[in-house]
Amino acid sequence: MANGKSRASWKYAFAYTGIVVGAGFATGQEVLQFFASYGLISFIGVILTGLAVMFIGRQAAKLGYSTHAESHVLPLNTLFGKKLGLVVDIILAFFLYGLAIVMIAGSGATFNEGFGIHPQVGAIILIILAFITLLMDFDKIVSIIGVITPVLVIAMFFIAGYNILNPMVPLSEVNQYNDVSRTPTGFWWFDAITYAGFTLATAFSFLSIMGSESARQSIVRRGAVYGGLLITLLMLLINFGVLSIIPNAYDVALPTMQMAVNVSPWLGTAYSVIIILLIYNSIVGFLFPFLARFTKPGTGKYKMLLAASLIIGYFGTYVGFVELVNIIYPLFGYVGMTIGVMLTIRWVFLKLKARKLAEKLSDNEDE
Repeated sequence: MANGKSRASWKYAFAYTGIVVGAGFATGQEVLQFFASYGLISFIGVILTGLAVMFIGRQAAKLGYSTHAESHVLPLNTLFGKKLGLVVDIILAFFLYGLAIVMIAGSGATFNEGFGIHPQVGAIILIILAFITLLMDFDKIVSIIGVITPVLVIAMFFIAGYNILNPMVPLSEVNQYNDVSRTPTGFWWFDAITYAGFTLATAFSFLSIMGSESARQSIVRRGAVYGGLLITLLMLLINFGVLSIIPNAYDVALPTMQMAVNVSPWLGTAYSVIIILLIYNSIVGFLFPFLARFTKPGTGKYKMLLAASLIIGYFGTYVGFVELVNIIYPLFGYVGMTIGVMLTIRWVFLKLKARKLAEKLSDNEDE
């Protein structure tokens, strides 16, 4: 029984990580913009983000479990009330869709840099795969999303490890290449908190549904914490690796691909496949909550909205991947920060309520 619980927790952890580690993360573009451009202080930023991701992700999953959420609507109404909850709900739903478009654009860039395939052709391939997957039920989607995550962890240990041991720039000299103009705000601590908010916002809907689908709250709680630990570990590895190639990282759309090519050209090609699979994970992970918000999965309306969303998303590939990351990610981060603050307030409120109840019971026993 215990082993079954542990397997279920890791299944959710890998799915959670698989959604967060999408186009920007796995390519190194997010890590470059939010962390590595600050130099050595970026490591503290990554740890700050990781702690927030673990704590707030756990609270989001618990809230999904307690509200039996079929989408993010009930959890948001619980946090914000019906009127403000509706505003955050619509913003979150459409930002998720915006992120799916970013991922589709990222798939085009990856197909192009990895295999020389035209970006629009690469995007169409991913759109077809996402369409087929999103016709499946939620449990199958979770299983599919979680499969590629362990492969990424192993690959990143190897690729980042090689570049850390054979750096283009020694760690002691990386601060010479700091470029704060490439960061969202110029304040490392604020960008770290913003990125934690972004991570929560990207995964909040999925965590809510994941919580409601879990047989026990303990399973989903652990799944969120394990996922947070994996995300932190991967961020540290990618940040270290990007810093080791920092001058070149500024000149490419996919810094981690450059890291893989430094090991061997064939590994660059293999890593392209991993990135494409992770992008596929994120497209599926972002689109499912968006579709579930407005339609019931499996219905004719769901299939129509799915097809329309992917067709419209295809045209986002013409904007450009790096530009979309720069525009959408910080804005979405602020939405996530707001949700994170409300989850923290709720956690404090419930703790105080439990303490008062315990004190009241204790006083009654004394009498």
